[in-house]
Amino acid sequence: MYVTELWKKTYPGASVGLMVISNVCNMEHCEELENCKRELEIKLRARFLNEGDLSSYNPIKVYTEYYKRYSKTYHVLQQLKSLVFKGKCIPRGAGLVEAMFMAEIENCLLTAGHNYEALKFPLKLDVAMGNEKYVLMNGKDQIVKPSDMMIADTEGVISSIIHGPDSRSRIMPGTHKVVFVVYAPSGISKNLVVDHLSDIYAYVKLVSPDAHIERQEVYS
Repeated sequence: MYVTELWKKTYPGASVGLMVISNVCNMEHCEELENCKRELEIKLRARFLNEGDLSSYNPIKVYTEYYKRYSKTYHVLQQLKSLVFKGKCIPRGAGLVEAMFMAEIENCLLTAGHNYEALKFPLKLDVAMGNEKYVLMNGKDQIVKPSDMMIADTEGVISSIIHGPDSRSRIMPGTHKVVFVVYAPSGISKNLVVDHLSDIYAYVKLVSPDAHIERQEVYS
């Protein structure tokens, strides 16, 4: 992935993790993953006893400050509140997306998943000018917020922090090779990003035992 000088100057101390996993199977249901989801729910409810614990957790604080610039709330915080304090369960979805989501709420690090075959390489990590447009997962056109971190391939934007991943490169039922991208604003260590990628891979292995990491990098 190419990192622009503008991104480096605009976001000193930030990093972005990238992991390519091949030989995956995006099965609809995995009993072992379901069991891990229940264990994770118990773990998170024990970790965060009140909303103060949650809002003061360092990754949450970092993303909250970033989102606040755009008058937005960090959606992972909202998801955790529902899970921890309202007794909601981790939703069921296709295996690869579930694996990513479980690691995301466990570590609170913003993550996007993409179907490798749908991407047009090379990828570029950049800062939005505010005129870039892409189609979101819900099918709606979206203009990227000025100065937001974003990643594009040669056809256009595939994700941004504020608006999330695109529809064109979304993980599909037949996806056999997947790319996970982790956005980490300044204040989140590279070690935490690496550990987060390891957690994603561990969950993916439950769904796809033959999966293996083809490439892993942390850019800064």
